[in-house]
Amino acid sequence: MGFQQGLSGLNGASKALDSVGNNIANSNTVGFKSATTAFADVFAASLGGGSTQVGIGVSVAGINQQFTQGNITVTNNPLDLALNGQGFFRLSNNGTVTWTRNGQFNLDKDGYIVNQSGFRLTGYLADANNNIVPSTPADIFINTADLQPVATGGSAGATGLEMGLNLDSREDIITAAFDVNNPTTYNSSTSATVFDSLGNPHLLSLYFDKTASNTWDVYTTLDGANQAGPTVATFNSTGALISPAGGIINQTYTAAQVGTGAAALAFPLNLTGSTQYGNIFGVNSISQDGYTSGRLSGLSVAADGTVQGRYSNGQTRDLAQVVLGNFTNPNGLNSLGNNQWAETADSGQPLIGQPGSGSLGVIQSAAIEESNVDLTAELVNMITFQRAYQANSQTIKTQDQILQTIVNIR
Repeated sequence: MGFQQGLSGLNGASKALDSVGNNIANSNTVGFKSATTAFADVFAASLGGGSTQVGIGVSVAGINQQFTQGNITVTNNPLDLALNGQGFFRLSNNGTVTWTRNGQFNLDKDGYIVNQSGFRLTGYLADANNNIVPSTPADIFINTADLQPVATGGSAGATGLEMGLNLDSREDIITAAFDVNNPTTYNSSTSATVFDSLGNPHLLSLYFDKTASNTWDVYTTLDGANQAGPTVATFNSTGALISPAGGIINQTYTAAQVGTGAAALAFPLNLTGSTQYGNIFGVNSISQDGYTSGRLSGLSVAADGTVQGRYSNGQTRDLAQVVLGNFTNPNGLNSLGNNQWAETADSGQPLIGQPGSGSLGVIQSAAIEESNVDLTAELVNMITFQRAYQANSQTIKTQDQILQTIVNIR
């Protein structure tokens, strides 16, 4: 029986050395999880039992992977995603779902986010209004088409052109008739860029002519022509704007006046918050809700997995959201190689959700999770199992010597 015990010890130590060797070989593999060898003792079945029973060796009870966190390393690729915490990325290969901790992704020629094997990263997709809609995870597709332009004041809930400024209450009253080409017929002027339905920029100029105490005439032109006004703006004794109502001067220009082949342009010019103080004229704030067309210039991924596109016109859009999955028993997953695992009955069903929710970790963009292999510990383990192998071989040698002694008895 000593031969069997020694042989089982040799097999166990050999299996443990295989595990250590695989860990060391993958010490630089992104997202790799180290494994440990679990042993169990073996006893022969005995009807009598009793305290004199001797074991018949050792068996390998299993190879357990250690799903501990690896170190995070920064990269230059925004689609390198490091998972900090529990969970796995969900991949799809023509409908076959696998799971991975390796977050090295890129865009393929069709616009899908894929890993090195061409498996597609999955998540929640955005609807037509750029809102992320939680549903059944689908392959994440990045639409690289140009972003459609929006005219100033042309979107739902449009705010148009908003401007906050101060008119100098110390300015003289001008009695001469307003002439856009004669600076002596107005006190102050400023301008802002607005956009038509084709994304063409237009210069909207504003002119302020003081006609009485606390009263100003406001004129506008579009691209130096199409003069509109006057609209009377009045202020109270504390310098607050009291008219026009709501501070809004509606701007309307026909398609012919726009002159670019675009549709007619109409938007509110909102002067709410403008003041008349004894200080020099100045524009304090300006914003407008139109923009020209834009091309996708970059991608970023937030901690909650939201994939955001940046466009050349300064706009951003939420395109999708990466989903993660976690398992009650990760060691029950079936290892497929290439840093991928498959669900099994032992692992249980995946708990799917957005990063940062429940037990799921968060995502760090432009970073990777290194292997969690501890080289120092593995080298020590290698020495330990090597000595165990030598010791078991020595028991076989000793058993052989005892058997030889018995054979030589005469």
